[in-house]
Amino acid sequence: MAKKQKYRTIIFYKSFFQNFFVKQSDKVKAKIIWTLELIEDVREIPTTYLKHIKNTDGLYEIRVQHGSDIFRIFCFFDKDQLVILMNGFQKKSQKTPKKEINKALIIMREYEKEK
Repeated sequence: MAKKQKYRTIIFYKSFFQNFFVKQSDKVKAKIIWTLELIEDVREIPTTYLKHIKNTDGLYEIRVQHGSDIFRIFCFFDKDQLVILMNGFQKKSQKTPKKEINKALIIMREYEKEK
């Protein structure tokens, strides 16, 4: 069987994502993995799964829903292909908390500096 072309490669920056991931239930982990594979494998990602965060310079949120639970994982692109996964959290309200966005922006700047 021919190997499927990937449009993106996902990498993890430090252990922010892993720290969030290990705390999730097996079903949530499976849904997160499914969503990450979708992001790697499809040319145009539906905004249901990946959305730019307004008023930020290149910050995106990966959107994962399992039942009534909603999770967000922050990420950004490097050289248009690399999706750098950062902190994640369970969403409890309609709006993404400013505190979480600010944390993600700090991590993104840290990544850029270290590059």
